[in-house]
Amino acid sequence: MNIAHLPAIILEFVFVLGIMVLVHEFGHFAAAKLCGVRVEVFSIGFGPRLFGVKYGDTDYRIAALPLGGYVKMAGEYGGSAVNAAPDEFPAKPRWQRMIIGVAGPLANFILAFILMAALSHYHHEVDKYLSGPAVVDYVPANTPAASLGMGSGDTILSFNGKANPTWEKISVECALHMHQSLPITFSHQGQVQTGMLDLASAHMDNPSDPLSLFTALGFQPREQDAPIKVVTVSSDTPAFRAGLQSGDELIRVDAYSPHSVQAMQAYLRDRGGAPVTLLVRRNAQMLNLSATPEKLAACGGKNYCFGFQPAATPVTVEKLPWGAALGEAYESNVDDSTMVVRVLKGMFTRQVSAKQLMGPVGIAQQIDIATQLGPWTLVRFMATISIQLGAFNLLPFPPLDGAMIVFLMVESLMQRDVNEALKERIYQVAFVCLIVFACFVFFNDITRLRGH
Repeated sequence: MNIAHLPAIILEFVFVLGIMVLVHEFGHFAAAKLCGVRVEVFSIGFGPRLFGVKYGDTDYRIAALPLGGYVKMAGEYGGSAVNAAPDEFPAKPRWQRMIIGVAGPLANFILAFILMAALSHYHHEVDKYLSGPAVVDYVPANTPAASLGMGSGDTILSFNGKANPTWEKISVECALHMHQSLPITFSHQGQVQTGMLDLASAHMDNPSDPLSLFTALGFQPREQDAPIKVVTVSSDTPAFRAGLQSGDELIRVDAYSPHSVQAMQAYLRDRGGAPVTLLVRRNAQMLNLSATPEKLAACGGKNYCFGFQPAATPVTVEKLPWGAALGEAYESNVDDSTMVVRVLKGMFTRQVSAKQLMGPVGIAQQIDIATQLGPWTLVRFMATISIQLGAFNLLPFPPLDGAMIVFLMVESLMQRDVNEALKERIYQVAFVCLIVFACFVFFNDITRLRGH
């Protein structure tokens, strides 16, 4: 890391995280006020108070450690509903306390939705390959396309009677004829071949997404003619251990020449994560590197990858109508919000290495990369952080919001409060576990930093 650039990274981190924390805590604050709960402290940051203002009952402050924030409500800690004042947290009905607990993550979800809707409306990026010739980059095994004998480099000449279709037209035809078989003509190794593509046999996670649709059918489109270019390499990853560097161009993986990360991941998946040989171009020189892909958290925990950030494939920018932008924002936020669950599931099933988890240092580095790639990239990354922060806080683990919500739900079913001593013990044990987890993640960050 360039030390001279460190102040800029810190400022970017404080700015982005400050917005996330402010929105999250404002959700709790607004819900508490609406429910008539007296709020004693609204703090951005932890630790000693640096400066602020006292207005009414609330001390609005900026604290020394900018790694989070909190809203302190009257009677929240150690209070009892029996002797609580009417404006204290324990005195309120459980359903109101649950609303206050949910309001923080909900505010993060709303912020992410607004950011993504604005991004989709003002700067919606569409992959250029969608409007180009339908050239296939890779055909995964056991897919409808593979059953027709299609392979890398094939060109689709006709699809459902439409001559010289673009990838966009193919996706439209598929959407209009789900669960049917459509005629297809393609050029394979200089020979024109025909067949019937069975859409009904494809297992689609999201048919409305062209890339997901093509993946299910067995088409990995050629997204660009140029090879994959490496932007950054994360330490303690297969790419780092293999010796990949920023600026490298990935010419071949074994004997296959990928033109997109999706196509490369499909190839690695077919090989079951077996070791591969990479042909890399670096400063006009060709290098052979050996690498063993892994299922990393950065890839969602279910795809084999190497652990580098690729250069973006060519796109065109358009403005979506607000209706379409809202739909795009909804789909994007659903995908982002489930990422936390997928990564945790991958860790428990040992498909995702815990070493890939990022803490404040890692997030700061990613914010800096997004900032350098442009304001719209930063907006997209902020939306991702916001929604994952909301989803993480809903996990039922003290002292996260989800734990309080679960306790209140249990108490509602029992029609009485959980024993305060038991609850305190659970919070103490969970707090120790959280500190250990935080130290582990911070250690991961420092290890990556030293690797860079």
